[in-house]
Amino acid sequence: MNSNLPPVSDSPLASSQAKSTNVHVPTPKFFMPVFLTIIIATLIYIGFQVSADLAHVPALSLYSVILLSTALFIALGFEFVNGFHDTANAVATVIYTNALPAPVAVMWAGFCNFLGVMVASGAVAYGIIALLPVELIMNVGSGAGFAMVFAMLIAAILWNLGTWFLGIPASSSHTLIGSILGVGIMNYILNSSNGGASGIDMDQVIKVGKALLFSPLIGFAFAAIVFLLVKTVFKRQLELFQPPEGNKPPPPLIRAILIFTCTGVSFAHGSNDGQKGMGLIMLILIGLVPLAYSLNKNLDAKHLQSFEQLSVQTATVLNVNQNELSDEKARAVLTKYIQTKEQTPEVVPALASMTAHLGERVANYGDLKAIPEAAVSEIRNDMYLSTTTFKRLDKAQALPGMNQDQAKVVKEYRSNLDSFLQYIPNWVKVAVALALGLGTMVGWKRIVVTVGERIGKNHMTYGQGMSAELVAMSTIAAADGLGMPVSTTHVLNSAVAGTMVANKSGLNFATVKTILSAWIFTLPATIAISGGLYWLFLQFVS
Repeated sequence: MNSNLPPVSDSPLASSQAKSTNVHVPTPKFFMPVFLTIIIATLIYIGFQVSADLAHVPALSLYSVILLSTALFIALGFEFVNGFHDTANAVATVIYTNALPAPVAVMWAGFCNFLGVMVASGAVAYGIIALLPVELIMNVGSGAGFAMVFAMLIAAILWNLGTWFLGIPASSSHTLIGSILGVGIMNYILNSSNGGASGIDMDQVIKVGKALLFSPLIGFAFAAIVFLLVKTVFKRQLELFQPPEGNKPPPPLIRAILIFTCTGVSFAHGSNDGQKGMGLIMLILIGLVPLAYSLNKNLDAKHLQSFEQLSVQTATVLNVNQNELSDEKARAVLTKYIQTKEQTPEVVPALASMTAHLGERVANYGDLKAIPEAAVSEIRNDMYLSTTTFKRLDKAQALPGMNQDQAKVVKEYRSNLDSFLQYIPNWVKVAVALALGLGTMVGWKRIVVTVGERIGKNHMTYGQGMSAELVAMSTIAAADGLGMPVSTTHVLNSAVAGTMVANKSGLNFATVKTILSAWIFTLPATIAISGGLYWLFLQFVS
């Protein structure tokens, strides 16, 4: 990939760009003290929360503490790099249309990213985890599990840093997914001969791949359409379709829309991309401190009683032949089904038996905090096997026939089951939010310059910036609502290109070619890097 991206065109419209110095406005002097104060305050908060979580857990060994600290540092490092790599896309339009001074735009975007992470549902986080091989998720506390997590994160960080250094807006979502696929493929290659490895979950890969493929196409097309509509509605306001003069801000209404859409993109980016780091951090915590983080300890006794009742009712609905299997046998059947996707007559009875026994086992303890460490990991794994099997059978339409009431019971049980597994502690959200928000404030300029100056041949107009941001905000927010990971980079860059084409401003094809090359090579490159790292790390832990 060529780091010598083409210069801005010398056309008359582009000449005013040279007068604009908004992107080079210096950072205020108060930034660094505030920056450090926020970091210190957040670290203190996280320290107190982690101490409270671990208060009722046997003391960790020095090795476990070092491993936990290192893993969390690398995971938050990924989110930090994600912040200044991806979120820079959200501020490019407001900076290059002079809607906000660059330092203000960047700090505001960082704050909105923080808020977006804090209100995230967790659906995207566990959607990403579902891409991983089931045996590695269930044994994340093993050496192979840690090798997996470190390989994924380090590969993603290396690629993100490389593309950022070259000023190329590559996708952090693509990067992480490629890293996950690399680990999955290498795990299969190493273990397929003994039958102990699952292949890549292609259904989930296709779902994620569709989101990543179609979102930039949607961004390009809709941004072009929105821009043409804006041009029709505001055809008398010619200044909206001319490059800004120097640092002159846009008209009040357009400025408000630009700030609003920047806010929306930043918020949506936080709520979508921030969850990817959350999911990986939860894997780390579950692997190292299962007693504290394997199950959602916030669930009360009433919830456990409800779970027991729903377990009995669901098992009755499923087990039409009244066949009961032992936990060990049911576990083996379900694991093999998830790995191979080959359904046998034993699968549904195994799921029914596992369902009934899970309700009994959880109810016997009365309180999740009373479950011993050996049992808590086993219960979590059985719950994960059950919920994954339900999804597979449901998609294959292989569940037994049910009437409306029975279907309602099963739906409630599955939702209840997910509540044990799909949770994110508040301190994890705060840590990810801080890393993403601070990353936004630190390394934004390289990507902003590429988006603002080098995609089109002419300087971005107010109308183009507004249209691109509106479409990007809407697309990312919709994807977040559907629990689908999309790339902020792909959507925003494609939207900017769409407005350039609609405005007949022309595209810098050398820049576009470089960006597209990075998008195309991101998956194979990260697959190779993470797969190689996974193999390397296994040499030290096996």
